[in-house]
Amino acid sequence: MRPTFRPLLLCLSLLSLPTLAATVSDLYQVRETVASQQPEERDAALQRAVETLVLRLTGKPDAAKGSALAELRKDPQQIISQYGYEGDHLVVDFDAVSTDRSLRQAGLPLWGVNRPAILAWWLNETVDGANMVGDGQAAAEPLREAAQHRGLPLRLPLADLSEQLVATKEALGAKDLGELRSASERYGADALLAVRASEADGKWQASWQLWLGDEREQGKAEGADQAALADAVLLAVSERLAPRFVVAPGASSTQTVEIIGADLSRYAELQRVLEPFAAQLQSVEADRLIYQVNASAEQLRTQLGLLQLHEVSAAELAAEAPAPAEPQAPVDASQAPVDASQAPVEPPPAPPAADSKARGDVLYFRW
Repeated sequence: MRPTFRPLLLCLSLLSLPTLAATVSDLYQVRETVASQQPEERDAALQRAVETLVLRLTGKPDAAKGSALAELRKDPQQIISQYGYEGDHLVVDFDAVSTDRSLRQAGLPLWGVNRPAILAWWLNETVDGANMVGDGQAAAEPLREAAQHRGLPLRLPLADLSEQLVATKEALGAKDLGELRSASERYGADALLAVRASEADGKWQASWQLWLGDEREQGKAEGADQAALADAVLLAVSERLAPRFVVAPGASSTQTVEIIGADLSRYAELQRVLEPFAAQLQSVEADRLIYQVNASAEQLRTQLGLLQLHEVSAAELAAEAPAPAEPQAPVDASQAPVDASQAPVEPPPAPPAADSKARGDVLYFRW
């Protein structure tokens, strides 16, 4: 590899094309509602903030209450960098390094900052009719707050006329996405969330469906108001997604991964998605990037799937490799003219054969 190649990659990474997986920038910041700024209320809010963060990072509802984190519950300040009040909220900033270390020491799995971007098609049904929640509307604020609270990168459609005609209650309740999938393409999301919310007997309830690729999840949720309902829905979504992405201690090993079809614009996204696995770029060969990572095969398949990479087997690659060229017939020296005035010339050594064989101990992915 030429020594100028890596700096060139790093420079061009700043101009990389947008992709699907999103980085949650405020993953370690938690906002908890408080009734006052009294010490007792503050301490209770700090405890809730720890529980929220642990659930956000592990996907396990009861993880914060386990005996392994007993010391952390007694003294949450050991992982807090700062906190302050904003209106009726206590805003707590946790230290990422010490938090992750504490959770790993407790034997808990971790879900990193790279998470699937979710496009939410949300329909509120009231006695006055059905209203689609669009980006920029006041009704979108409870959804955004709930997404931040649960550590999910959420996107909302514009809710223009064409989208309102597509996002009907029948379409959002159907088992097949149909036209909704086509309408979602311009938003570049990994997962689609379809929600039908309605008010009944003074409470809000919803049925929801989540598509990640071709896999579908569904469920129901309820809340006292629209904000509580949004939080309940996104909590359920987080709990369904987390098992696909968390990195459990001891479940990973050193793997060699070869990415086929890479170009400079995709380098930064690969670095970002592979960063939780301590990825090290080993070599660059034409359009192939070879990494060494610390992960399980399933974790890699899930994470790289966010970039629309598909796994291929060594056998498939071997079958696609071009057949070696037929060797040239040797020239009969007795028939070739000889210049007696020239010293004999040794034939040049044969070039080494290209190492095009796919190895069975390597995981291969390509676009």
